[in-house]
Amino acid sequence: MLSVALRTLRSRWTSFVGSFIALSLGVGLIATMGLALAASLDAPERRPERFAGARVVVKGADTLRVPTRIGDRVAKLDSPRPVPPSLARELAALGRSVEDRTFAVRAEGGPAGLVGHPWSTAAFAPYRLDTGRAPRAADEAVVTGDWTAPGRRVRTDRGTLTIVGTVRDLGFERALFYTDDRASQLSPRVDQLVVDADPRAVREKVAGSADAAGVRVLTGPGRKDADADPERDSEALVAVNAMLGTAAGVTGFVSVFVVASTFAFAVAQRRREFGLLRTAGATPGQIRRMVLAEAMVVGVVASAAGCALGARGAPLLAAWLVDGGLAPRWFAIGSYTWPYQLAFWSGLFVALSGAVAASRRAGRTGPVEALRDAAVDTGTMTRGRWFLGAGLLLTGIGLPVHALLTEPGGLLGRKSYTSGPMPLIVACALLAPVLVPPLARLLAWLPARLPGATGLLVRENAAAGVRRTAAVAAPVLVTVALTGSLLGATATIDEAKAHEIRQRTTADFVISGPGREAATEGGAGGSGAGGSGFDAATVERIRRVPGAVVSPTAASAVHVLEDGVALIRSDTRAADPAALAATARLPLAAGRVTDLDDRSIIVTEEWERHTVGESVDIWRADGTRASLRIAAVMRIGTGDNGAYVTPRNAPGAPVDRIEVKLAEGADASAVAAGLRAAAGRSGGQVFTKDAWVAASYPETDGRTRTGFLLVLGIALLYTGISLANTLVMAGSDRVRELAALRLAGATAPQMLRLVAAEALLVVAVGAVLGTLVAGVGLGGLRGALSVLHAGSPLVLPWNALGAAAGACAVLATVSAVIPAALSLRRRPVEFAGTRE
Repeated sequence: MLSVALRTLRSRWTSFVGSFIALSLGVGLIATMGLALAASLDAPERRPERFAGARVVVKGADTLRVPTRIGDRVAKLDSPRPVPPSLARELAALGRSVEDRTFAVRAEGGPAGLVGHPWSTAAFAPYRLDTGRAPRAADEAVVTGDWTAPGRRVRTDRGTLTIVGTVRDLGFERALFYTDDRASQLSPRVDQLVVDADPRAVREKVAGSADAAGVRVLTGPGRKDADADPERDSEALVAVNAMLGTAAGVTGFVSVFVVASTFAFAVAQRRREFGLLRTAGATPGQIRRMVLAEAMVVGVVASAAGCALGARGAPLLAAWLVDGGLAPRWFAIGSYTWPYQLAFWSGLFVALSGAVAASRRAGRTGPVEALRDAAVDTGTMTRGRWFLGAGLLLTGIGLPVHALLTEPGGLLGRKSYTSGPMPLIVACALLAPVLVPPLARLLAWLPARLPGATGLLVRENAAAGVRRTAAVAAPVLVTVALTGSLLGATATIDEAKAHEIRQRTTADFVISGPGREAATEGGAGGSGAGGSGFDAATVERIRRVPGAVVSPTAASAVHVLEDGVALIRSDTRAADPAALAATARLPLAAGRVTDLDDRSIIVTEEWERHTVGESVDIWRADGTRASLRIAAVMRIGTGDNGAYVTPRNAPGAPVDRIEVKLAEGADASAVAAGLRAAAGRSGGQVFTKDAWVAASYPETDGRTRTGFLLVLGIALLYTGISLANTLVMAGSDRVRELAALRLAGATAPQMLRLVAAEALLVVAVGAVLGTLVAGVGLGGLRGALSVLHAGSPLVLPWNALGAAAGACAVLATVSAVIPAALSLRRRPVEFAGTRE
């Protein structure tokens, strides 16, 4: 039987090539994502940077350690403690010690994220002077990089400086180096202490000190913990891993779905051939073995080719992640074998599964029945297909409903709205023989009533050729459904967050801290990123502006132990209760804002304890413990409400946002001018309420957005190729049909218009099904937001949906018309008596 199949290969080479392309590309995608994932899981250990040349670094307490019945729970402190002065004096007796200080600096024309250090710490990186000299006076500094030069005067929020030297930018910070005395004046606390002494002696001294609770002695590779943001590489890799995991899951699903659909269609195209073989005496087992043997050959060759494509594609993906700032500079693809194994065997399994599922029915069908079934698609819905399709449909609808009733907040998670459409997509594909005919007739209802036979033929051909229509619509369904689900979910959630910001902000003006943009989140922790905050003098100047009711707030955090074992971090905002009540409208479910004091806290309903009057044990940002009474409880909303405390319970948190309400009778223009004058010296930005709400409009996290674009780009590219591939396969199967129409008198332009119209109708069918799938998923998300009291309209990304459907329409039209145009170059009588 295999020899017969090989002899017939010439007449069905398009199906063979189509299956090969679909499978090799699918395996290539799986291999590429697998290799990138493997690289993100195998990170090299990061080396010390700022203190690479130091012998011992003593760091103030920066971790919170809470004992539980299952062991200690550890978390990073948002406000690390300094090295105790008494301990610093004791350690100085062991050997030469250098005090390290780090503080934010804002310079006119300078880079973002600029920090100040004492010059004596520069030698440990090591920094070496490229030009100029070391600072000697309080108004002198050395700068990293080339954004300024020796001799220039630079205005900063900490005074005007003369640049006297430059050092090479080592890539991990942008710094200004002051004299040691000036640095100690600007930042009195000692963040770290470099000690040139025996590490054992230093540890013994720290262990014997009564003031050294939580202080760490860092040596060797551990000195990296003294760097700024020592976990940035690992955190970046976690983000890359999450992004690639999502992309791998979705692209793997798309690949498997499209490959299975392509193989099933390729086998279904051969029903007439199977009927003839049955008539010639072939048994069902022989036909199944023949199909399996062919699928095995195609699967092995195409999977091997796909692995080769993955080997080429993975380094390109890694370079793109590094160039986009999503992965560390050293991120690269290593020598891993398991992604190739996974991709190869997945491809082979999908190829065999798709072929078996389609060939079993052909093997069970009698010869005459097979020939009759080859002319018109009948009996396409088997019991197994009904069972799987209905089961996945119920799963796709039932899971969101269950989550809505039990844990609605889970529907707002990325994993939920990324994986949610998949059961519905497969269900629509399995139920396509039921869904496609009525939908095709509905969409073609008006064209079928126009003059001429084109509309009627388009409608009947699409409805009769269910297998062909379903196979072509499947890639469109995947692309449109994913586009609507991913982009629609993020847009709906962002709109809900923006609604919360609008509802919460009652101030007339909002002043953001120096170096900060408007908040991307409006809740307790939404203060933007970077910047040094306002100093006390600036806050006092703003308070003295006539006609301004001022509410300064600061971003901080607290930790709480839930269920006795889980140490949970919660963003907080520190504020004066009376001023907060005057300038903000918190989404309270119980209690009053004005009941907040130094012995209480405002929490959300997602806290384990959230009853007004109940006490809760918390750990402040510096690790100190407190028992606070719950003064009020906020609704959960989109999850960004955080908690509120007074400034006393937010140690070390600088004021980074000031909300201002106009006093009765105050002139808005005069107050705005006064606020700009008072805040401008320190770099604060003054927004009106509307401008603040607009600037604070939430945007999807950059890595998440990039991951979605990566997923959608790959899905669109792959499904586009698959769409063209399937249409070429289908076009070769319709040669006799087109030849018969030509013999009946149809002209070449009429034929091409017919083929193009059919392609567009099938794309429309897939686009409608994909939009319905996206709509069902977004409906569940909208319901969750309603349950969480986060009002937001359902946002469908119509532009993106239109672009995806339009791209599919162009590809489908071109892919259908070109093969038809080529067939029109031959005389119709050459095809009238043949299958193709």
